[in-house]
Amino acid sequence: MAVVLTNQGEEWACRCMAQTDADDAHFVGWGTGAGTAAKADTGLFTEASEARVVGTVSVQGTGAAAKYQVVGTLTADGAKTITNAGNFEALTGANIVVHGDHGGIALALGDRIEYTITIDPQ
Repeated sequence: MAVVLTNQGEEWACRCMAQTDADDAHFVGWGTGAGTAAKADTGLFTEASEARVVGTVSVQGTGAAAKYQVVGTLTADGAKTITNAGNFEALTGANIVVHGDHGGIALALGDRIEYTITIDPQ
C-alpha cells in the first residue's frame, strides 16, 4: 500500500501554513482503477461515478504533534471495486492533495467506506 502527500498537496500545506490561500482540502473521493499512488499524481485512478463528499475536518493534537485530518464517508451507487481514494480542494476538478491506494474492496449498491486522511506536517 502506498500513501503519499502529492506535490500539489505539499504546495497546499505550505499555503495553509503561511495563511496566504483560503483553499481547504476537505473533499473526499474514491476510484476504481489500478496503480500505485505517487507524488506526481494529479487525480485518482479512474475516479468513481459517485460525487465527492464534504469531509469533516479537525486538527488532532497540538504543537509539534498537531495533524490535519479529514474524514469522509462515500456510498456506492452500484457494484464496483474501490482501489484508491484521496482528498481534494473542491467537489469537482481541483488538485488531489493526498492520494492513497489499497487492495480492492468489492462493494454492492449502498455499501459505504469511511476514509480518514491525515496530514502530519513533520
